[in-house]
Amino acid sequence: MIRAILDTVLDRSILFSFDRSGFLRHARGFRSRDLDVDLGGRVCLVTGANSGIGRAAAAALAHRGADVWLLCRDRARGEEAVAFIRRTTGNRRVHLEVLDVSHLAAIRAFAQRFAPARVDVLIHNAGVLPDTRQKTPEGLELTLATNVIGPFLLTQLLHAKLAAAGNARVILVSSGGMYAQRLSLDDLGWTQRPFDGVTAYAQTKRMQVILTEMLARRWSRERIAVHAMHPGWADTPAVRSSLPRFWQLMRSRLRTPEQGADTLVWLAVAPPAATPAGRFWLDRAPQPTHLLPFTVERPRDRTGLWRTCQQLAGLAPSSGHTRGVHG
Repeated sequence: MIRAILDTVLDRSILFSFDRSGFLRHARGFRSRDLDVDLGGRVCLVTGANSGIGRAAAAALAHRGADVWLLCRDRARGEEAVAFIRRTTGNRRVHLEVLDVSHLAAIRAFAQRFAPARVDVLIHNAGVLPDTRQKTPEGLELTLATNVIGPFLLTQLLHAKLAAAGNARVILVSSGGMYAQRLSLDDLGWTQRPFDGVTAYAQTKRMQVILTEMLARRWSRERIAVHAMHPGWADTPAVRSSLPRFWQLMRSRLRTPEQGADTLVWLAVAPPAATPAGRFWLDRAPQPTHLLPFTVERPRDRTGLWRTCQQLAGLAPSSGHTRGVHG
């Protein structure tokens, strides 16, 4: 009883939940057999897999025998990651696809050429937190395109392959930063206000969690489970470059990439009964999606988010076929 009360207090503190001590404390309740799974024959895609959490997740899936595809923006770094994972896991079925998930045309081209008939696991790990406003070739703000619209389009275009797998999993790497944000569809391009990279990032992470809930409901009968997760505060190249002051302050308390990836891997391999879809996870446990009343969105805003994603991704509302993208 005392330990349960202490755990609750520490989790409410955020600091002692999201940091390394939080992971080690939560890990006391993990069942190791949940990860004792042979993934031979399963096809797994991981975006942003050349470093950090994505690389750790890809290596864990490869270690369990999966056919793993690293979807990376940079060819040289992607090739190095593939070589490293093949060497350390002994799995030769690790492949690279050069793909920038902020470029919608590139996503369409990839979806057309991707040969496997099924996709068992699709992990949306790639993300950006720029300090200045940037636009993609399609005219979208970079944070929104990378963290929301690109993953939305890729997931929709791979829908048939996910459905063909049976018990497929789609997992979005979100962030605890979304707790401070309410869904807002105003000025998504950041043209009417000074750009704030941290706020833009947190808002897209809120969008990811809401889209997870909506996709999970839409695809439940097709045995496609959709999850969102928070990896905690991990020591990754992205954190070092995007949040240098945070990294300097917290580096002694940050999780390893493998600890940050643990729940990703668990959601990818654990039995469906243990991982109900549509949830927001941290350290293998479902978390509330709101901690503050003012962040709760209205139903019409959720509907608006779905329609906005369809429009910006160039997807027809009913059929899912592509059409021109509105920037």
